[in-house]
Amino acid sequence: MKITKISAVNFRALQNVTLELRDSLSLLIGRNNSGKTSLLVLFEKFYEPGVSFNYHDFPLAVRKDLAAIDHKTDMLPLSISMRVEIEYDEKDSLRHLSEFMLDLDSEINNVKILFECVVNKDLLLRDIEQFEGERERFLRKNLDRYLQVNVYAYADEDDLLLENRSKLVKKEIAAVRDLINFQIIHAKRDVASSEGGKKMLSKLTTQYFNKANKDVTDFDPINNLLLKIDESLESSYKDFFEPFLKTSKAFLGIEDIKVVSNLESNEVLENSSQVVYGDRSEFLPETFNGLGHMNILYLLLSVEIKKESFAKTGKNINLLFIEEPEAHTHPQMQYVFANQIKSILNDIENIQAVITTHSSHIVSQCDFKDIRYLQNSDGCTRVKNFYSELKAKYGKDEDSFKFLEQYLTLNSCELFFASKVIFIEGVTERMLWPYFVELFDKSKVQSKDHISLFSQNVTILEVGANAKAFKHFLDFLEIKTLVITDIDTTKKTIDTKKANPRTIYPSFKVAGADHTSNATLKHYYDAPDFSEEAKFSSWFEKLVAHELKHSYPKIHIAYQKKEEGYHARSFEDAFVHLNRDVIKKKIDNINGLKNAHEFDGALDAYDLIETVLDKKSGFASSLLYLALTDDEVTWRIPAYIGEALEWISE
Repeated sequence: MKITKISAVNFRALQNVTLELRDSLSLLIGRNNSGKTSLLVLFEKFYEPGVSFNYHDFPLAVRKDLAAIDHKTDMLPLSISMRVEIEYDEKDSLRHLSEFMLDLDSEINNVKILFECVVNKDLLLRDIEQFEGERERFLRKNLDRYLQVNVYAYADEDDLLLENRSKLVKKEIAAVRDLINFQIIHAKRDVASSEGGKKMLSKLTTQYFNKANKDVTDFDPINNLLLKIDESLESSYKDFFEPFLKTSKAFLGIEDIKVVSNLESNEVLENSSQVVYGDRSEFLPETFNGLGHMNILYLLLSVEIKKESFAKTGKNINLLFIEEPEAHTHPQMQYVFANQIKSILNDIENIQAVITTHSSHIVSQCDFKDIRYLQNSDGCTRVKNFYSELKAKYGKDEDSFKFLEQYLTLNSCELFFASKVIFIEGVTERMLWPYFVELFDKSKVQSKDHISLFSQNVTILEVGANAKAFKHFLDFLEIKTLVITDIDTTKKTIDTKKANPRTIYPSFKVAGADHTSNATLKHYYDAPDFSEEAKFSSWFEKLVAHELKHSYPKIHIAYQKKEEGYHARSFEDAFVHLNRDVIKKKIDNINGLKNAHEFDGALDAYDLIETVLDKKSGFASSLLYLALTDDEVTWRIPAYIGEALEWISE
């Protein structure tokens, strides 16, 4: 038995979303304020006694409609609702599920439960019409008094329509609690590293002990030992309290009065037990340890307590929500948590866990089929099934999808949480990119509207020539993306060196070239096949002239353009063309070069790079070092990169 879907309507940013749950673990990810926590809180508010809805739980548009209600208003579209679908099979116990089964047809293997928080219109209108101030002010302070929570079983989605609501069968929330054991571990866990902290780990061990001590006889040895201590203390008490007892007898006339010891195991543990680090002779209290360790230990203890609850109640479904487990932890610890959590959860029978996270490290260690991506656009959240929806987008391009899976696992899941992405093709661009951003920001210092790229949530990745493999992924995430690449021009040539002449396309300077080897440009700008020479030639001319358009509004492709009478083929080519005089002046301080004397000659930038560049990484690091240490050096930014920075910063 398992929950397959949880749908939410009109709760905060969750105006109409459906979360499809995995059998074991579902991972909710997304940028800040995307609605991850709202899903957890919604379930908690319907399930937990004493946790109620309020004015701020309704979306802004619904609040405005509530302020304008009259006797004709249909309140159902203004209610908060949650729908839960549960699947079962012949092996499952139907003892508690039968309460929600409306059809005994053996072909049907699911039940549907509707939770609603509705406004009592008659009561609200009675009171609000007597209020002389603004309606919104009245609702803000008093709406919770007019809210009613109802639970229904239903068979079909059409039953939710106003004209079919007579088919809904009302149920008690207690029946839901008999069926589902819901537990949540919130992100705010009150771990503290200060000496005045609450010692939450020690408190949690006490809670764990107390829960177990109610039912388990394994603690008898502890309690028996405490009885012996009681006897020893009482013999000491007799002499110590003798004066007090004598006076009490005289004043109160009570003969049989005494002071006894009554140690309780739970009180001893609560007041005298600590979680410490180190051996018995030299240990440190829990508050001396880092917040990361304390957070993980707290999580593990919390899971153990929830595990005990699940085991004791024996419900058909155990639903555990864990919110942001990465708090205070460093990346390696997040990796460990992600790798271990599934094995911990596997020890819990009938468990379905939902984890919310901002951690790219946790995401990278999880099965991508577990990922549910939440996206907030214009205050409205959508939930996307990462694996199935994205795989459908890639279709028959299985190699690109496989590459994407492997790349995200091995390199960076930061893309899931980025607001903007910059793909860089080569090592030189990557090393100099922060310097270019700094120069660009300085040039915008007088602009009040400019926000530094360093202050924006931008992820920068070096992907070589594989940017095209990310196309559907970026479209799926709807992230503004800048692709920095090279035009990589080539020239069609007949190779006659071998017995059988063949057509080849060696690299060639832009002036005189007729093709490009750049797969990214050909992919995004829909290049014709090489065999269609006339079409390809026309396409190539437009590519060089920057006259081509693509159909991806959130993607900008930046590559070399003609600048100061010269069209470069690569970044190094463009950079040397603009900065040749400074490089020549500082040539003794620049690594990664050979034949440096050629800078004194008349070679153009393309031929010069072909002749002198030996190691790109050494060349790039020297350029950066000079820029940061030599006040005489300020490198010029190629125009195509300057324009790209302008676009991505907006």
